[in-house]
Amino acid sequence: MEEKVDILVATYKPNITFLEQQIESILNQTHKNIHIIISDDCSGDENVEKVLKQYAKKDERINFYVQEKNLGYIKNFEFLLKQSKANYVAFCDQDDIWDKQKIEKTLEKLKQKDVDLVYCNARHINEKNELIHSNYFQYKNMPLVKGKNKILAISRYLGLGCSQIFTATVREKMLPYTNLVMAHDWLASFVASEGKGVDYIEEPLFSYRLHTENVFGGRSLQQNISRWKQEYGKSYQSYLKYRNENVIDKAYLNGAKMCLNYAKEQKDKEIIYTLIHYYEKIKQSKYFNFHLMKYMRFLGGKNMVKKMIKEIIIFHMPIFGYFIYRLEK
Repeated sequence: MEEKVDILVATYKPNITFLEQQIESILNQTHKNIHIIISDDCSGDENVEKVLKQYAKKDERINFYVQEKNLGYIKNFEFLLKQSKANYVAFCDQDDIWDKQKIEKTLEKLKQKDVDLVYCNARHINEKNELIHSNYFQYKNMPLVKGKNKILAISRYLGLGCSQIFTATVREKMLPYTNLVMAHDWLASFVASEGKGVDYIEEPLFSYRLHTENVFGGRSLQQNISRWKQEYGKSYQSYLKYRNENVIDKAYLNGAKMCLNYAKEQKDKEIIYTLIHYYEKIKQSKYFNFHLMKYMRFLGGKNMVKKMIKEIIIFHMPIFGYFIYRLEK
């Protein structure tokens, strides 16, 4: 008999058409032994509730919950994790489209390699289901990690949450969330790296949608900078604020602090303390910081050359980063 996989779907004010496409793609998986757990985060939309209740009534593999108050996506995924009981778990967004063999192929890889988490590649599509990028790994210079690369798992998230499948062991170690959890997918990959490790599949197994309502959505550096400048302006102080608060703190430092809360081994904690100190030091650099060895130790990895060049400029050459910031439209 097929192993059961819990698929955790967090929704909040979804586009009904996108949501229906996502659910249909899950129901059409070649791996049939699935339990779809949906939690709507108090969208306050009767049409959303109506559609999800209809799906739950039509297919006994679906359980549907409505939150009485808005939890935020992090706590909503924690709620979903607490409902999960299967030996294998997959995160799911509300507006993507999964290939029929996504669960089958990722679960097969997980078992074959005897790891705690597998993440896969994706295509990038827009609101019209038109292809934007055929290879998300390549487009975003995603780290490609096999085994127990705990340093990289501390420094970065490994794979989109909606690309991951992981074991019940990872789920149990993630719960309950501490108050420093800032990304459910980053946390899952770190916990897995402390266990049996991770692996990846280079084949795109789903279509990841980019649109105006995405929480993160795979936006480019150019798009993020453009949003920031509209709110804070083009001055050098605005750039330093963007660099320190929106890049180093949110995308790196807060992740390291989260991992520190979950680290079990003293050597891992010492690595994280060193990394946190590194981030705090480079935040104090207003023009240049030439201590690149720690960057290479913590943030260097396979498939990330373009990303690393951008990060080195932002982290260690903020004066040059400012010129890029000024030029981005």
